[in-house]
Amino acid sequence: MARIIDGKMISQQIKDECKEEVAVLTEQGKHICLAVVQVGADPASSIYVNNKKKACAYIGIESLAYELPEETTQEELLALVEELNEREDVNGILVQLPLPAHIDEDKVIQTISPLKDVDGFHPASVGAMCIGQPGFLSCTPAGIIQLLKRSDVEIEGKECVVIGRSNIVGKPMALLLLRENGTVTVCHSRTRNLKEVAKRADILIAAIGKPRMINHEYIKEGAVVIDVGIHRENGKMCGDVDFDDVVDHVSAITPVPGGVGPMTIAMLMRNCVESAKR
Repeated sequence: MARIIDGKMISQQIKDECKEEVAVLTEQGKHICLAVVQVGADPASSIYVNNKKKACAYIGIESLAYELPEETTQEELLALVEELNEREDVNGILVQLPLPAHIDEDKVIQTISPLKDVDGFHPASVGAMCIGQPGFLSCTPAGIIQLLKRSDVEIEGKECVVIGRSNIVGKPMALLLLRENGTVTVCHSRTRNLKEVAKRADILIAAIGKPRMINHEYIKEGAVVIDVGIHRENGKMCGDVDFDDVVDHVSAITPVPGGVGPMTIAMLMRNCVESAKR
C-alpha cells in the first residue's frame, strides 16, 4: 500500500517552526515584513496572494499588499520595486507571477534586490544555489526536498528523474537533488524514450504541466512520486500524475491537492524568516 505524503501536515510543521523563530526575533526587537505585489486580478494569483497573507498573519510576519491595476506600466512597477528595495522596514519582496503581457517578467525579477528575493528567482539567488553558496532557494523545489526528508525518503545515491525543465521548478529541482547527492536526470518535451528514462527513477518528480500524463507505464515499481502539477478538470483538481493509475505501483506519492502546493508557501515563510536573520 502506497504511503500518501501529507504536504498539509508537513507544511504546518514548517510554519509552526517559523512562528517560534519569529517570536524569538520579535523579542530581540527584529521586525519582519513581506511586501507582496500583484498586477491585475488573475483569479489564481489572487488566491495565492490571499494564502500568503494568511500564512504571514499566522506566523507573525507583517505583510504589505500592493494590488495594482492591469494597466500598470512596467516603469511604474519597477519604480515600486526600487522603492521597496530601499525601505529598511521591508525584509522580503514578492512580485506575483504571471504578470500582464506588456511587462517583462525577467526585468522585474532582476530589479528585486537579491537580499530581499524571497521567491529565489533572481539570477544571483540561482547562481548561489548552483555553487552551493548561501542564498534564497526557489520555494517549490526547496519544499519538495523537505517533503522527501521529513517523510524519511533517502535521496543520497538514488536515481532521481525530473520531468520538466522550467526555471521555477525543473532546473532548481535538479540542482537541489544533486546537492543531496542524488543522481539526477532532467527530461523534457524533446527527451527520447521518456517512459524508459522515467522508469529508472527511484524518485520521480513530475513537473511537466500536462494533466494526468504520467501513468503506471512511466513508473518503476516501488518508486517515490512527487506530483508538482495542478490542474482543474470538470471542477476537480488533478496533477501531472494519474494518481489512481499509479498509486498501486509506488511506495510513496504526493496527492493533488494537499501535496506539493502547501509546501511552496511554507518555504516562502521560511525564506522571509531567513531574510530577517540576515
